[in-house]
Order: sequence, then C-alpha cells, then structure tokens
Amino acid sequence: MTNFIELGKKIYNIDNPREAHRFAVFVARCCLHPQRMSGMEEFFSRSEILKEIAAGYPFVYEQATRAFFYHKSTFEQRIRLIEEHMNFCVKSFDENFLKRLYGDEHIELWKMPLGEDLEDMHLWFCSEPGQRKEGLASLKLATDISIYQIMFWIAPDNLVDVGNSTGEPAMWIGAMQGPNVEDAKELVKTITKKCHSYRTKNLILYSAQSLARSLGLKKIFAVTNEGYYANNHIRSDRKLKTSFGDFWEECGGIPTNDKRFYSLPIVEKRKSDEEIPVRKRAVYRRRFALLDELDETIAKNIKNFCGEGDLK
Repeated sequence: MTNFIELGKKIYNIDNPREAHRFAVFVARCCLHPQRMSGMEEFFSRSEILKEIAAGYPFVYEQATRAFFYHKSTFEQRIRLIEEHMNFCVKSFDENFLKRLYGDEHIELWKMPLGEDLEDMHLWFCSEPGQRKEGLASLKLATDISIYQIMFWIAPDNLVDVGNSTGEPAMWIGAMQGPNVEDAKELVKTITKKCHSYRTKNLILYSAQSLARSLGLKKIFAVTNEGYYANNHIRSDRKLKTSFGDFWEECGGIPTNDKRFYSLPIVEKRKSDEEIPVRKRAVYRRRFALLDELDETIAKNIKNFCGEGDLK
C-alpha cells in the first residue's frame, strides 16, 4: 500500500497553510477509501511507463479524491476517467512522448509567426499542474503569455449518459479559458487579424477538433455552464471569458441527454463560396488555407510523437 502521507507531500507544499490543509484532507480521504486508492495504485503499477507517469504527475491520485473534471462527478467516475485516459495514452503514444507530457514539458504542435516585434504564437500540448481541476491534458495557444487554453481528457462516450453511446473513446472538454492580462484585448485583436478575422477562441477549439481527428476520435463532448466542475463560472469569480453553452451552440454544438455536456462537431463546418459575400472570399480562402496548414502540421507532429503507438 502506498504511503499516502509521503505521496501527499509530493502533491502539496505543506509549508503553505492552504496547501497543508489540502494535504490533510487528501490523506484523510485516501484513508476513507483504501480499497479504491489501492486499486489506483495497482493500475499505475501495471507497467513501467504507468509508474513513470504517476511519478511525474502524482496529481492523478489527488484528482480522484476531489470533485474535479465536471460538476457532481463521483469518486468511481473520476477513477474510471483517469484510468481510461491513461489506457488510451499508453496504447496510442510512445513512452518518450508520455514521459515528456507528464513530466511537465510543453510539446509544440504548431507555430505561427505574428511579426510586428511580437513573439511567435505556439500551440502547446501539455499537462500543467495548475489546470488539473478540469482535465488530464491541455492545448494552449501562447506567446510569452497564455492566450487561450482547452483542458480535456479522453474516455469512452458512455462515461455519463449523453445518448447514442458506443463505448468508443471521445474527447471530453472540461473547460476553456481565455487570457487574463491587462493588454489581452490588443493581443487578441492582433492575432485575430493575423488569422484572417478568425477569433482566437475559435482557433483553440478548431485546434482541439484537429487534435481529436489526429487521434482517431469521432466525438467531442464539452461541459456546459451546468457542467463546469465547480458550478461557479461567473466571470468575476472564475475569470472565464465566455459562457460555455452559448459558445458551444455557436460552434454547432447540441445538448446531450446529460445537461452537463454538449456534443460538439468533430469537423468545423465551412461556408461555401456561394455563402460568402464576394468582397470577403479572399479573406476566407486565406483563413481556410491557414486552418488546413494547422491540420496538416498537427497530424504530422502527432504521428512523429507517437512512435510505435497505434496512431503511427
């Protein structure tokens, strides 16, 4: 049996009073659910790569014990979610990729020069500890600052009752966050212009759709306002920049049987030339060319990063 006191010390800075309180709660919850936590320990001891993931990212144990990922998630659902995600990763990616991803390394999937004395914009695949409330991995658009980020996990489409489930793996988006700096509006305006009037929040969602396709996934689900893990998404409290439900609907999302989740299209619908005013067609062609290049680059990088995994 894992020494959960020592494990907790790897997760929390006990010199910080708030972290020390969380540490105490974590140890108590582990002691209250010894069989479940032992089951997780057994899961992460099944292979050397799973052992290394848990060593580099011990937060998987914390995530099981706290009400993370989505509103009213249960202990059993969180454990299943974590194990299904890790099973998919081990099956699909090579070990070096997983060591980097869960060793707190940012892995570049795409880059776009912004010019005008601005740093290049990167699309990173990462697993930042600071975002562990909403997912097990994330996509982040960033220059020298974080611009937009989507947190997600990969689990079967029957994780909850969303309807028309097949048991196949799907991408589940736990949150989308925008920039939180004083000059964010000007930076976002510049990026939007560089992307041919394509908004940055649409670009990060498009990137998630592109990643899902590159991973062979056929479905994407995303939390609604009711599904946000803390059920507390008011701008002034959580500093979220958008209403989840409104944005998902705008992007073609539809409600599921579970009001906590929307089903999102795996491919963004594009307007035909006939639907675009003549004066804007050149802009749309440049935008679509940019998105096609993003798709190609993500697919190429995922294949390169996956080595001998099933996606190769």
